[in-house]
Amino acid sequence: MSAKLLNLGFGNTVVASRVIAIVATSSAPMKRLKDEAKEGGKLIDATQGRKTRSIVITDSDHIILSALQAETIAQRFEGEEFISQETKD
Repeated sequence: MSAKLLNLGFGNTVVASRVIAIVATSSAPMKRLKDEAKEGGKLIDATQGRKTRSIVITDSDHIILSALQAETIAQRFEGEEFISQETKD
Protein backbone atom coordinates (compact mmCIF):
# COMPACT_ATOMS: atom_id res chain seq x y z
CA MET A 1 0.00 0.00 0.00
CA SER A 2 1.27 3.47 -0.84
CA ALA A 3 0.51 6.56 1.25
CA LYS A 4 0.75 10.01 -0.31
CA LEU A 5 2.56 12.53 1.87
CA LEU A 6 1.93 16.26 1.58
CA ASN A 7 5.02 18.44 2.10
CA LEU A 8 4.40 21.13 4.74
CA GLY A 9 7.87 22.63 4.35
CA PHE A 10 11.24 22.21 6.04
CA GLY A 11 11.15 18.42 5.75
CA ASN A 12 7.76 18.03 7.44
CA THR A 13 5.01 15.96 5.83
CA VAL A 14 1.50 14.75 6.59
CA VAL A 15 -0.51 11.92 5.05
CA ALA A 16 -2.55 13.73 2.38
CA SER A 17 -5.68 11.60 2.79
CA ARG A 18 -5.92 12.66 6.46
CA VAL A 19 -6.07 16.40 5.70
CA ILE A 20 -9.49 17.99 6.16
CA ALA A 21 -8.64 21.68 5.79
CA ILE A 22 -5.76 24.08 5.19
CA VAL A 23 -6.53 27.51 6.64
CA ALA A 24 -4.86 30.87 7.26
CA THR A 25 -4.09 31.89 10.83
CA SER A 26 -5.44 35.43 10.66
CA SER A 27 -8.90 34.94 12.18
CA ALA A 28 -9.80 34.78 15.85
CA PRO A 29 -11.54 31.38 15.52
CA MET A 30 -8.33 29.87 14.09
CA LYS A 31 -6.33 31.29 16.98
CA ARG A 32 -8.84 29.75 19.42
CA LEU A 33 -8.62 26.44 17.56
CA LYS A 34 -4.83 26.51 17.94
CA ASP A 35 -5.07 27.30 21.67
CA GLU A 36 -7.62 24.52 22.25
CA ALA A 37 -5.46 22.00 20.41
CA LYS A 38 -2.47 22.98 22.53
CA GLU A 39 -4.45 22.48 25.73
CA GLY A 40 -5.72 19.11 24.47
CA GLY A 41 -2.28 17.85 23.41
CA LYS A 42 -3.24 17.73 19.72
CA LEU A 43 -1.05 20.56 18.45
CA ILE A 44 1.91 19.77 16.19
CA ASP A 45 4.31 22.63 15.50
CA ALA A 46 6.02 22.08 12.13
CA THR A 47 7.22 25.68 11.74
CA GLN A 48 10.85 25.01 12.74
CA GLY A 49 10.77 28.20 14.83
CA ARG A 50 9.42 30.39 12.05
CA LYS A 51 6.21 32.42 11.99
CA THR A 52 3.04 30.35 11.69
CA ARG A 53 1.37 31.14 8.36
CA SER A 54 -1.13 28.31 8.01
CA ILE A 55 -2.94 25.65 9.98
CA VAL A 56 -3.57 22.13 8.69
CA ILE A 57 -6.52 20.30 10.26
CA THR A 58 -6.58 16.50 10.13
CA ASP A 59 -9.37 13.96 10.51
CA SER A 60 -7.92 12.90 13.87
CA ASP A 61 -8.49 16.44 15.21
CA HIS A 62 -4.76 17.17 15.21
CA ILE A 63 -3.79 20.73 14.35
CA ILE A 64 -0.51 21.17 12.46
CA LEU A 65 1.15 24.57 12.28
CA SER A 66 3.15 25.36 9.14
CA ALA A 67 5.43 28.24 8.17
CA LEU A 68 4.20 28.03 4.57
CA GLN A 69 1.26 30.06 3.28
CA ALA A 70 -2.06 28.19 3.07
CA GLU A 71 -2.14 28.90 -0.67
CA THR A 72 1.26 27.24 -1.17
CA ILE A 73 0.20 24.08 0.64
CA ALA A 74 -3.13 24.06 -1.22
CA GLN A 75 -1.30 24.28 -4.55
CA ARG A 76 0.88 21.34 -3.55
CA PHE A 77 -2.24 19.43 -2.53
CA GLU A 78 -4.14 20.23 -5.74
CA GLY A 79 -1.10 19.72 -7.95
CA GLU A 80 -0.51 16.33 -6.35
CA GLU A 81 3.04 17.24 -5.39
CA PHE A 82 3.15 14.35 -2.98
CA ILE A 83 5.98 12.26 -1.68
CA SER A 84 5.24 8.58 -2.26
CA GLN A 85 5.84 6.49 0.83
CA GLU A 86 5.51 2.71 0.77
CA THR A 87 3.73 1.35 3.84
CA LYS A 88 3.35 -2.21 5.00
CA ASP A 89 0.11 -3.62 6.39
